[in-house]
Amino acid sequence: MTTTPTPHPIRLGTRRSLLARTQSGHVADLVRALGREVELVEITSDGDRSQAAGTPLAGTPSTGVFVSALRDALLAGEIDVAVHSLKDLPTYPQEGITLVAVPPREDPRDVVVARDGLTLGELPQGAKVGTGSPRRAAQIQALGLGLDLVGVRGNVDSRIGKVRSGEYDAVVLARAGLARIDRLDEVSEVLDPLQVLPAPGQGALAVECRTDDAEMVALLSGLDDPFTRAAVEAERAVLATLEGGCAAPIGTLAEVVEGEEGVELWVRAVVLSPDGSRAIRLSATGLVDDAAGVGTRLAEEMLAEGAADLNAELNAELNKGDGSDSAAPELDKVHNA
Repeated sequence: MTTTPTPHPIRLGTRRSLLARTQSGHVADLVRALGREVELVEITSDGDRSQAAGTPLAGTPSTGVFVSALRDALLAGEIDVAVHSLKDLPTYPQEGITLVAVPPREDPRDVVVARDGLTLGELPQGAKVGTGSPRRAAQIQALGLGLDLVGVRGNVDSRIGKVRSGEYDAVVLARAGLARIDRLDEVSEVLDPLQVLPAPGQGALAVECRTDDAEMVALLSGLDDPFTRAAVEAERAVLATLEGGCAAPIGTLAEVVEGEEGVELWVRAVVLSPDGSRAIRLSATGLVDDAAGVGTRLAEEMLAEGAADLNAELNAELNKGDGSDSAAPELDKVHNA
């Protein structure tokens, strides 16, 4: 009697951090629900090594710094699937790799973890607030609260630990990361997108496989959530068109809404000067089926309103190299938290 061989477990690549392993474990469970066994394969990236060594990433091209090692392993056949925080993905495609699925998104908003459970508005002027994101820093400075925005790096535990030890009064993080590792009880405030727009793709996961792996493409496409994919496509189109990269103070959020012609996307975006003193905020709506087009047109309108001037201002700040104490260029560009 002939027996059908058992398919080998799918090798799912993940970074070694708690958050990355938790995210990858979530995708692994989704794949198991499709009837396939999965094993996690830990991959160390240059970004992980620099974090462990305490080496700042400021001044280096960090978009994709946590992605390239996983993609290299994927192309080398060492793993079958890679899982990333979608906001870490470069906006340009990688030859030989397909973004096969974007599962349903976690809440994309930013949150505050502060001493004594305070909100940003309740912190005294001069309070030290840590963030590794120029986007967050610029938007918080634009609120005019008189807070001292300082750079912070490391994983979620180490960042929150700086608040618990009294070194910082608060830190700002992505809500999605805390939700995935069951740390939402640490949150003292969820920031309204009217005040602080998240990073493009924040809260979403990206599932990639080799383009020529027809079996994986067919299997993993079942994990894709079309509304989440449409939203992040619009947000990434904004980013790609503005050519801001992950260092630029650019925030954007696309949401699926009921419109006059059916299901539509509502996309909001902001580009700021490094200190938050100047900002261009616009929004647009359009059909879900034209997600990238909606994002592109919105970004083009922002460029016409002077967004390129704000990006140029940021680049000048980042390239000064004069040892100034300006917060924006010092903020590391690691945005996995």
